[in-house]
Amino acid sequence: MFTGFLQLASQDIRKTSTTKQHSIGSVGVTRDGRAYRYTLAGGATLAPGKLTVAATVNADATNKTVAASVAAGAKQVVIDAGGAIAADTYTDGYLTVNDATGEGISYAVRGNSTTGGAAELTVDLDESVVVGLTVDVSEASLTQNPWSATVISVADQADMPVGVPNVSITNATYGWTQTRGVCAVLADATITVGDSVTTGTSTVGAVEPKNDAGEVQVGVALVAGVDTEYREVFLTVD
Repeated sequence: MFTGFLQLASQDIRKTSTTKQHSIGSVGVTRDGRAYRYTLAGGATLAPGKLTVAATVNADATNKTVAASVAAGAKQVVIDAGGAIAADTYTDGYLTVNDATGEGISYAVRGNSTTGGAAELTVDLDESVVVGLTVDVSEASLTQNPWSATVISVADQADMPVGVPNVSITNATYGWTQTRGVCAVLADATITVGDSVTTGTSTVGAVEPKNDAGEVQVGVALVAGVDTEYREVFLTVD
């Protein structure tokens, strides 16, 4: 399933650092087949055994016109941001041309400039533009890497689940979040062995039985789950 992944030892999956060691979203796998993604915590400390979700998409960098034409082969795009954007918020994320000339293509982002409000935002790409973009016609959106600025899930199912850390990862710190394999996960309801589980709707960071076709499956219960306790789930996030 995974190619080009990092081989992780047991001590690696519990290491955290304020210095970036890998590209955000990098895949790491242990000898027993558990899979992890390299993560940047956002907002508050991520707790072991609690489900995390991707950062909320910023409307100020969504569906915005490009501020200058871009030739095929270029690696820089300038968009008309709708509000303040911090420098390198979108590093390891994606720029998608969502409408008009050049539409339908996503590009990996190397970094971005900063704006104090509505202004032109410069985005440096990790790859070349395939189809040229037209000033004030082409429209683009920026999305953070799903494992950048992740937070503990709130008690609803409106966000993208991205995994469960095995150790506390403090705000603005890097670490590994488990996405596949056996993992202790908080339950917010009674769970039966073999149940597909999804984001919980009663307790933050918890999972509950999946009972609707529209709910995202995050794993399968290996043992019976008890409300407020941590039990083994085979994660299938990734």
